[in-house]
Amino acid sequence: MKIPTKLKHKPVIVSENYENVDGRYAYDTDAKGLSLGLAQWNDRGNVEISAKVWRHTGEKWSRQSEELPLHRVLDLSILICRTMGHFKEAYRYDNLYNQDKPIIDRVGLQGDAMNVEVCTDNEKINEDIKLFNQILSDDGELIAERLKVLSGMLKELGY
Repeated sequence: MKIPTKLKHKPVIVSENYENVDGRYAYDTDAKGLSLGLAQWNDRGNVEISAKVWRHTGEKWSRQSEELPLHRVLDLSILICRTMGHFKEAYRYDNLYNQDKPIIDRVGLQGDAMNVEVCTDNEKINEDIKLFNQILSDDGELIAERLKVLSGMLKELGY
């Protein structure tokens, strides 16, 4: 499906067949495309690049389409990687985390650090973390495939 180019987000690089590879939703998703382009919130003289997931209801482009600055996309990738690292060893803890130290990691960024921690404010965290772990395990092959591709690309780029 062709991504619209006349809206506020201005696509530059696109994946217009994303619906075919959208993880477990492949071939049955409203996420029809991905794009990198000029952000819709740009002001004159202040231009940012953003990533966008284009959603389509079957009749029109959805207002639920998401647009994120690139650094947030990467921050989410960091969060995913640290989370996966935690769950590889989580079996060692009752309830899959150290209740005395729910902070999993502090990832240094921009002179400070992004905390990665278990959300102990969630009143059903002990149930939800077990379900989360199961789903992470069930989706392991989908996630691993993407991480391997990403790893190879990062190595090609010299990272």
